Amino acid sequence: MGTGADGGGAEASGAESDAALARRLQILATEHWGLLAARSTAQSEVLTRITIFLTLVSAGLVTIGLLGQASGFGSWFPVAALSILGFLTVVGLLTLIRVITVAEEDMMYVVAMNRIRGAYREVDPAAARNFLASTSDDQLGMSVTYSFLRYRSGIEQLLGSSMVLAILVTASVAGMCAGGLCAAFGVATGVSVAVGVVVGAVVVVAGVSYGGYRFSSTWRAYRPLRRSEEPPSHWRRP
Repeated sequence: MGTGADGGGAEASGAESDAALARRLQILATEHWGLLAARSTAQSEVLTRITIFLTLVSAGLVTIGLLGQASGFGSWFPVAALSILGFLTVVGLLTLIRVITVAEEDMMYVVAMNRIRGAYREVDPAAARNFLASTSDDQLGMSVTYSFLRYRSGIEQLLGSSMVLAILVTASVAGMCAGGLCAAFGVATGVSVAVGVVVGAVVVVAGVSYGGYRFSSTWRAYRPLRRSEEPPSHWRRP
């Protein structure tokens, strides 16, 4: 009877272990799907914001051209044109702030899903062989998840991002606004163009620097739970 009691206890312990394992997997899966939904919502929202901004820029420039033709570039035209350009600059800066924020949020979601994927690996190490995305929640793990088939440099990632697009369009509008404002006050054309170029360059540098600062400061403060041992073997750096 003692042996039977021990066997029953082992079976009960195994059943409890299986139940706890199933509960853990359910919690992890629920959190994983929640992160996927939040990431999708953020990406959809920022793409809509960028589309609205680009539409406003296109409509604003067309409006300026039509106003110039209708008014014969009369005395009130500079005021109207500068008002439109000023409005577009403000909208561009607000859009840019949101784009940089969503870029950080996207990185946050990827790192969080990497951490959950690492928990899946602990539960079933055999299944982890099928993961292409990383199971480490450090900076290298994030880079692997963003591009797990080949190595991709940070410059390539940056230049192809929505953030750079928003920066360039905002810088162009801000430069036109600054140059137009100088011209409206009687500054020479060459100087006005130079001022516009400088203002546009300042916006580009400030936007890229701010985005880089947000990225680097995040990784300085964050403490990963699972660190990558080494880059994937199939990565081949150029």
